[in-house]
Amino acid sequence: MANEETLSISKDLQELQKKLSLLIESVQNNSKVVAFVKSPVGRYLDRHPFAALTLLLFVAVSAIPVGFFLLLVVLTTLAALVGVIVLEGLVISVGGLSLLCVLCGLGFVSLVMSVTITVSYMVVSSLINSWFSSRPLTQNSRGDSQLAMKSTNLEGLHQE
Repeated sequence: MANEETLSISKDLQELQKKLSLLIESVQNNSKVVAFVKSPVGRYLDRHPFAALTLLLFVAVSAIPVGFFLLLVVLTTLAALVGVIVLEGLVISVGGLSLLCVLCGLGFVSLVMSVTITVSYMVVSSLINSWFSSRPLTQNSRGDSQLAMKSTNLEGLHQE
């Protein structure tokens, strides 16, 4: 039984070795890999396998933190864009409400001013009409009216 297990394990290892050798061969025959190996960096790493292994491990290990950093950058950028959109919407909303309040206030002030001007015009017009009316003035008990005195003073100035 132990013999059968070792035979199956050795067959599995042989299959794994064949697959790995095929994988290595396909990588080595790749045109991009051949161009890299012929470059100065490839030749240096071929002569210094420890440096090649260190570089390979560094790239493999740093892929996760670099990936997280790039994810953070993308998420921060998206959050900033959404934040700007939200901030822009907030600024426009606050500005619109402020404009609405200012315009309502100006409308109320305009209404009050027009009422004041209209009432002032009506009062002044009535006073002027009553002041210079052609009807006879009534005299009070002393015999002279205050309006009569004003009217004679104005007539005297007009005749001069």
